[in-house]
Amino acid sequence: MTKPSVPHSASVCVPCRLTAIGAVVLVLAGGFAYTAGWLTPTRLTAPRFINTFEAVAGQPHPGYRRNHAKGLCVAGYFDSNGAGAVLSLAAVFAPGRTPVTGRFAVPGGNPSASDTSSPVRSMALLFQLQNGEQWRTGMNSTPVFAVHTPGQFYQQLLAAKPDAATGKPDPAKMKAFYAANPETQPFQAWVKAHPPSSSLANAAYYSINAFRFTDSAGVSHAVRWAMVPDTPYAPITDAEKDEKNFLQADLDQRVQSGPLRWHLILTVAQPGDPTDDATLQWPDDRQHIDAGTLVIDHTTSQEDGTCRDVNFDPTILPAGIQPSDDPLLAARSAAYALSYKRRTREESLHPEIHQTQKTGDHS
Repeated sequence: MTKPSVPHSASVCVPCRLTAIGAVVLVLAGGFAYTAGWLTPTRLTAPRFINTFEAVAGQPHPGYRRNHAKGLCVAGYFDSNGAGAVLSLAAVFAPGRTPVTGRFAVPGGNPSASDTSSPVRSMALLFQLQNGEQWRTGMNSTPVFAVHTPGQFYQQLLAAKPDAATGKPDPAKMKAFYAANPETQPFQAWVKAHPPSSSLANAAYYSINAFRFTDSAGVSHAVRWAMVPDTPYAPITDAEKDEKNFLQADLDQRVQSGPLRWHLILTVAQPGDPTDDATLQWPDDRQHIDAGTLVIDHTTSQEDGTCRDVNFDPTILPAGIQPSDDPLLAARSAAYALSYKRRTREESLHPEIHQTQKTGDHS
């Protein structure tokens, strides 16, 4: 094959070529600047999200996650029964055992917050597949999310910022936010009808977002999932409502008595079910598949546990699972990455943070 030559009818203009190259560089640089939000300071970016999380927390908490700062590490495994393979070719659904690193937490950027500061708890998991892939997921104890878009979530954060005079959120601002965003009504109704559980061990945890599962034949399915506990649900007690820290001690005691188990229930959408709106539940009559059992048999503090250095980005997925068109997923991924970058940098610059955390002095 001969190398193509420049047509004789075309003259070569060196200054023009340099101008063209310069234009391309400017376009690329402009694209990066736009993505970072440099040229559009009002654009919603990961730094704006994380900066606002920090403001809502009231004061800096170096070395901690910017959301779900208070938590504990857990470990165990997932026993797949093979039933999930009908929906996804992901290796995690083949029969067998997969090691799991996890974390329980409560929302907010304050690591010293009360366990009852929010009605929501979270379970985050990293499945370490035998083929080297990972499946990371962050789940909440509510089946729906409060908002539909990243923009709404940002406005919700702004409404939750502490008032300068009182140091606490202004209830009127949050009320106004809910009134201006009727999409929040399903979340509010669910929380009102379902008191928080008395333990992390007897709560169910939901994927919130939809995902795309692809089976071995290349067929795609929209799926959500839930971790449903073997431990019977019981509502939070009056005594627990007055306790600032009871969730970790309760879980530690339960695990000492024996492993805790949840069933991974996959819910399959039908045509027309929304995959881009986490505020809407799918009907109860959808197909449900019990794909196996999550077993938690070990707990450690988040200061020295294996979950400390994990970014539970829900878009880190194995072959056979892909993100859906839910706009919250990309926003979660970007915010999680920046939060991870900031807290790990703080830890590297100030190693004494770890010792401070262990002693419980968060001043």
